[in-house]
Amino acid sequence: MFLEKMLQSQGFGTRKHCQQLIKNGAVQIQGEVKQIPKEKVDVNELLFCVYGHEYQYREKVYIALNKPQGYECSHQSTHHFSVFDLFDDVLNQRGIQCVGRLDQDTTGLLLLTDDGQFLQALTHPKKHVAKVYQMHTADVVNDEQMEKLKQGVELRNEVGIFAATDITCLADKHLQITIHQGVYHQVKRMLAAVGNKVEQLHRHQIGALQLPTLAEGEWVYLRQEQVEQAKYRDLKD
Repeated sequence: MFLEKMLQSQGFGTRKHCQQLIKNGAVQIQGEVKQIPKEKVDVNELLFCVYGHEYQYREKVYIALNKPQGYECSHQSTHHFSVFDLFDDVLNQRGIQCVGRLDQDTTGLLLLTDDGQFLQALTHPKKHVAKVYQMHTADVVNDEQMEKLKQGVELRNEVGIFAATDITCLADKHLQITIHQGVYHQVKRMLAAVGNKVEQLHRHQIGALQLPTLAEGEWVYLRQEQVEQAKYRDLKD
């Protein structure tokens, strides 16, 4: 791959801007300054530096973020911060997108990627990828409410029945459930439908991928095996 094209693919701007970076001596590979934009480089396990900052070549990026409260999953946020503010310009220029959304007041595992096929594999309604949520509720969830959640409830303006699986009471007013859809405000609306209310909501897991050990607002690149784990539909597979 040409050096200029490699830089462009990694989010360093237009081809013209990448050419200028190279000509300015800003790019190094293995300690050697590279100043020929059309020099061919082997991208396999490539490490390179731009203005002294080291980067690894990644054909596609897969990111796990521990989303904090008060952040919207939108590039054009209106009333709150944007989750994209948590990433540098290089990643944002790659065109990373949220894999599904979390409400601004919901915390936990949020995936981002520039791989359209991966995004489709997790968000298409027919895929039914499992998602595990933990929540604090206004009242203790009683047996009747749990049974209704397992059997499924109707949600206004939505087609079908929405059921939870693997419901676990972690403590008083602290519940964990698994859902396989992803309609607007689904978990909150399901609890409201059985006569309770979600006061705090946290996504703990997508597919078989649990939230890595991260402080709120921190993120990591996913390894390939973690990318595959996130696609699991049945957590018992």
